[in-house]
Amino acid sequence: MSLPINDNPMTTKQARELNPLVLAYVGDGVHTLYVRLQELGRTTGKADKLHKAVTAQVKAEAQAKSMQAIMDILTEEENDIFHRARNAHSHSMAKNATVCDYRLATGYEALIGFLYLTGQRERLEYLLTYKLTNA
Repeated sequence: MSLPINDNPMTTKQARELNPLVLAYVGDGVHTLYVRLQELGRTTGKADKLHKAVTAQVKAEAQAKSMQAIMDILTEEENDIFHRARNAHSHSMAKNATVCDYRLATGYEALIGFLYLTGQRERLEYLLTYKLTNA
């Protein structure tokens, strides 16, 4: 299963003008939906089992590891989006994450949000699956 198509993508300029934490907010939702759709095909059983499988993959620590896996293949623009979000001042903190993991995860989410909002579906799906296919 793949992500729903964004029928009304933003221009790169419009997306870059958004606060990086807004990109991360969108990216968090996109990433969670992507993982949920993937787990539907793998996890049998009840919703609580599905929830546990998804939660393990969308927590800050797991997102930080995903970000580290793709860092070397980012374009200059993607790297810039990541760094802007990683360095953005957030008023919240993940409950069970280190500061380093939380910031990496925020950058990861912002990158996902940026790619989704700008309609870069193929690149988004490539990066979301990169860790799995290149481990």
